[in-house]
Amino acid sequence: MKTIHDWLAEYGESHQNKTNKTIHWICIPLIFWSIVALLYSVDLHFRLLEIPITAAHIALILTLLYYTRLSPSLSIGMMIFALICLTVCNGLQMVGFSLWKVALVVFVIAWIGQFIGHHIEGKKPSFLKDIQFLLIGPAWLMSDLFRKWGITL
Repeated sequence: MKTIHDWLAEYGESHQNKTNKTIHWICIPLIFWSIVALLYSVDLHFRLLEIPITAAHIALILTLLYYTRLSPSLSIGMMIFALICLTVCNGLQMVGFSLWKVALVVFVIAWIGQFIGHHIEGKKPSFLKDIQFLLIGPAWLMSDLFRKWGITL
């Protein structure tokens, strides 16, 4: 079984170009948020302490379990980001935005950005090799923040 360090090193191999990295710093969080927002739009008609539970809540619990298996400390950072995503979703819905429409536009534009970045890099996106890299991308960014802040994985 690969460790978090194995995953991050392999992911980093196809993300060396500075422009591609910059694009990823913008697009990966947007893609993550847009997926959360699309799933947040799916109300499961269940309440927990008066909080509506959506498909996003279930998906994020499973995602955080995956991250916890790889790195408990990294999963805390990802949980904080997930909570920010949920808060933005809730706020946009409260002011009347059609969340799924906004999320769909953001999703498409961010993926176009990702593919432009990989064209510049000259390497295929990692997820074409292994679908798990779709979850490693956000972890790769978080691990970079952790490294800068002196937090160990």
